[in-house]
Amino acid sequence: MRLICDKHSGLGPLVGPVETRRHVETLDLLTVAEAEAVARAVRSVAVGLRAELDPEFVFSAVVGRAVAHFHQHVFVRHRGTPDELAWHEDWPDAPTGDVAALCARLRTYF
Repeated sequence: MRLICDKHSGLGPLVGPVETRRHVETLDLLTVAEAEAVARAVRSVAVGLRAELDPEFVFSAVVGRAVAHFHQHVFVRHRGTPDELAWHEDWPDAPTGDVAALCARLRTYF
């Protein structure tokens, strides 16, 4: 499992896709073992994000249609995010930090 792919390592808002080593187009094409591994990885990163960032919520979603490739996003909604902002909208006042340092801290949750 990879935690953060190149597309999301500091090139945009922090989201953590979890993806399998074997390419599959959709969730239903995962083997049972792959699906279980994804579930464990998603839970581990959710626990780590909650502990490290103290967000209001930790979400997970399988979304995206630009490329037929399964990956599951894990992302937070920071405390204080205005209620009118949808889950996918940028919040200019969101907390910022060192992505590499956060990733190093998240490694300890696996």
